[in-house]
Order: sequence, then C-alpha cells, then structure tokens
Amino acid sequence: MRRADRAVQNFDELVQILEKCDVCRLAFHDEPYPYILPLNFGIEVTEGRLALYFHGAQSGKKYELLANNDHVAFEADCSHQLITPENNAHCTMRYESVMGYGRLQIVPEEEKRKGLENLMRHYVDRQTYEFPEQVVRQTVVLRLDVESMTGKRR
Repeated sequence: MRRADRAVQNFDELVQILEKCDVCRLAFHDEPYPYILPLNFGIEVTEGRLALYFHGAQSGKKYELLANNDHVAFEADCSHQLITPENNAHCTMRYESVMGYGRLQIVPEEEKRKGLENLMRHYVDRQTYEFPEQVVRQTVVLRLDVESMTGKRR
C-alpha cells in the first residue's frame, strides 16, 4: 500500500469497518473482464476467522462463474465525506474500506437459516428472525471464507 499511514491491518478494526458498510462487492473470474456484483451481506467471526454471507435467487451468472472458480475478491467501503477547503482548490474524501480474497461456496440446506440470520443481523438490530419455509427453499445462501484482507482509512 502506497500510503502506509492509512493502512488498517488489525483484524478487529477491519471487522468494525465492515460492520459499518451496507454493500459488499464480489469480483468473480470471468473473461475477458472480471464480473463485479454489489450484494447485501452478513458477518460472522468465529475463532478469529471471518465469513461473509450473501443471498440470491436460484440462478444467475454468479453461480455459473462460481462453478468454474470459487476464488473471489471482495470490497466494501463506508464513512464517505467530501472535504472541500474554503477556496475549493483541492478536494479530498474521507472513507474507510476493506478488501480481500477468499473462497465462496453455496451453503448446504442445514446452514441456510444461519446465513440468513447473519444477513439480517447486519441490517436490523435483532437476534432472532422467522423466515417462511418457501422463502428459505427459494433462496441460495453463499458463504465467503475470507483468507486475507486489508483496509484503508482517511
């Protein structure tokens, strides 16, 4: 990272930044360009390991790409604030961001509710949720096991 003074490397701080974000972008391998998808997400930390949960319909391009390669990159950013000086000669932006790599998988049926609960807890301050059985059956839940990540803040 060019600006080491802006680097965030502490695991707990990186998770705190992710907790403030409302969208996480996944980048899949595709040709000739990567395929980037903005998604809602949930966070789970277990024994110092981070997993991110996502959900979607039962078909789509992300599943085709995932079937060919489960290695993905992710990025989330938040706390945006434009900073303009009195003379408007130079503008900059405050922000926090986390990016990293990991392996993505479709969770088995018995883990779907857990993943959906993680998603909901990220957006709504409750511990338990009821999901209609039909909704659970029609939803695919994905889990990204994060292998490495870095952050940056200004």
